[in-house]
Amino acid sequence: MQVFKFGGASVKDAAAVKNVAEVLKKYANKPTVVVISAMGKTTNGLENLVNAYFKKTGNAESELQKIKDYHFQIISELFPAKNHPVYNEIENTFVELNWIIEDEPVGSYNQEYDQIVCMGEIISTKIVSAYLNEIGVKNKWMDARGIIQTDNTYREGKVNYELSESLVKSQLMPQFDNSKIVITQGFIGGTSENFTTTLGREGSDYTAALLAYFTNAESVTIWKDVDGVLNADPKWFKNTKKIDELSYYDAIELTYYGATVIHPKTIKPLQNKNIPLYVKSFLNPDKSGTIIHDGGKRLPIPGYIFKVNQMLISIQPKDFSFIAEDNLSSIFELFSKYGVKIHVMQNSAINFTVCTDYDEQKTVPLIDELQKQFKVLYNTGVELLTIRNYDQETINKLTENKNILLELKSRNTAQLVMTDIQ
Repeated sequence: MQVFKFGGASVKDAAAVKNVAEVLKKYANKPTVVVISAMGKTTNGLENLVNAYFKKTGNAESELQKIKDYHFQIISELFPAKNHPVYNEIENTFVELNWIIEDEPVGSYNQEYDQIVCMGEIISTKIVSAYLNEIGVKNKWMDARGIIQTDNTYREGKVNYELSESLVKSQLMPQFDNSKIVITQGFIGGTSENFTTTLGREGSDYTAALLAYFTNAESVTIWKDVDGVLNADPKWFKNTKKIDELSYYDAIELTYYGATVIHPKTIKPLQNKNIPLYVKSFLNPDKSGTIIHDGGKRLPIPGYIFKVNQMLISIQPKDFSFIAEDNLSSIFELFSKYGVKIHVMQNSAINFTVCTDYDEQKTVPLIDELQKQFKVLYNTGVELLTIRNYDQETINKLTENKNILLELKSRNTAQLVMTDIQ
């Protein structure tokens, strides 16, 4: 058995959905679980909807209509016959969203976020599944919320491995008795109270890895719009190079520091059962791509990871006492409480400095609570550059016209927090 994962770019329009069908015709030659993300930039659109609904930042009805129009344009191109059942099915899904925004929010922002944003994956998989069946690629659609069980940590659900594995074996595996392909969603899970949770932004890769772990799959393939894992994001860097082979170790290091080609949580379940991960192009599926596996070669070239919209926070005790274990314990407890991840940290006698993503829902209340105990200074709008296998010449080249606020080096990794020189 194998697991395939297709991201939003691979199903962004009708032509892309047809291409996914061609990939499956050619490569789904054995029982295959297919994990699919929301179409195109739908998750961004649904986030706008959440903000309009919860924070009153815009018109929720118009935001919902944009998302609906986008999906029905794709449906109309895939299913010319307007009486196809998929029209009613997707219409009913949008009715569910409309019911949500008709009433005032009753839960927290994070809870309401998960109940709305999850619909991107539900809609995309229903459309793709219906199209595949229409053209003779027989498949079964499955709701991932019934098999991936989590706690109530909304937007960052913690997976109950034992229960999820039991559900996958009892509910997902029997589907292969009648179909070679099962279509399900990435990114989403369910709680014991039947609420939806999400597994963290871009969490569909993690879903694929979990399903591979639970089913003892022979491999996972993530289908991207690039030919494999590159040493840098082509959006930020020119002359990128493809890496043919990576060890689990280097892969998890790259993803931890922010490489977006795969989700940071993806590697652990795969490494634990020695399941190889392939990263291949859905545009050029015959190319070899990148393999990530046990004993893979160490990263042979420098790797560059660039993150924007960062926040540099400096924390000092108000009474001029040392930043020691008791203070650090209080600080880390608050970061954990608000779900704020630290990308870089450095401490001196009376100062603890960290770099993290700026997230209004998390970092703003974190700063407010930190200020009750500590003196807090911060910069927003900063950038974080991480270089694996660095050399000083590379650092000098990449930091031209930059004001370096924080620099941290280890044997293999350099991290620089910086802003543009004004």
